[in-house]
Amino acid sequence: MPNSMTGYGTSTLQLEDTTITVEIRSVNHRFLDIIPKYPRSFLFMEEKIKNCVKKYFQRGRIEIHIEVIGNHFVNKTIAVNWELMDQFIEQLELAKNRYSLNGDIPFSSLTNIPDLISIQENEQKPTEIADKLISCVDEACSNVLAMRQDEGKYLMEDIQKRVAIIHNTVMLLSERRETVIKEYQLRIKKRIESLTNELISLDDGRIYQEIAILAEKGDISEEITRLLSHLDQISELLKSKDPIGRKLDFIVQEMNREANTIGSKSTDSKIGEWTVQMKSEIEKIKEQVQNME
Repeated sequence: MPNSMTGYGTSTLQLEDTTITVEIRSVNHRFLDIIPKYPRSFLFMEEKIKNCVKKYFQRGRIEIHIEVIGNHFVNKTIAVNWELMDQFIEQLELAKNRYSLNGDIPFSSLTNIPDLISIQENEQKPTEIADKLISCVDEACSNVLAMRQDEGKYLMEDIQKRVAIIHNTVMLLSERRETVIKEYQLRIKKRIESLTNELISLDDGRIYQEIAILAEKGDISEEITRLLSHLDQISELLKSKDPIGRKLDFIVQEMNREANTIGSKSTDSKIGEWTVQMKSEIEKIKEQVQNME
């Protein structure tokens, strides 16, 4: 059964006082595009994470968010800009002497100076939980896949309904075709007779030959045959377990081309009406196919 390219899944890993949450979002894309968004401490695992994702998906834009809440992978240290502090204290002493000020320099005034005292975080590679993190990514991918499969089932059912509608329309076109040809031949014959005004004697065999040639130009039998073939191909593809989005997209484009040709060939109002309805269903299938893997 074909899958959709839209999905969402999460997984959580608890490690002492630290919580790691893996969140994966999947949307439409012509190819497989993996977008990692996580702390630098996990960059060394990027290739393994991408390989894990590739086991589940072949198309789609996959965004991987990894959020870390806690200090398990961070060492905090206090950094003092001693050179700046020396200058500050020196300037304060000069100010005291210059203006004859009394009292000591309060320590709180030092801590309020920007860039004088700062807390730095040194991220560590979480190598000891690498396997657990991959399992977490794997679980999130599995959740995304389940949602994509559910959506894919809906898309397949919708396409099948529209394929049936188009098939019925093509059958109507096929039945109408014979009647249209006969009506077309009759119109041409009457037109020739009116133009000649029965003053010019033309060979009946030649007239019917010309009528047949003109009628053939408006014949839609080949387009009908190809449309039925395309509909059969779609039905077969929908049974496949492999990604079929690109193949379906190509077939739908071909169907649209055949429908346009029928519309341009025929001057019959009924065929024109049915062709418009058929093109509408083809367009709706095309919209659904854009979201299929």
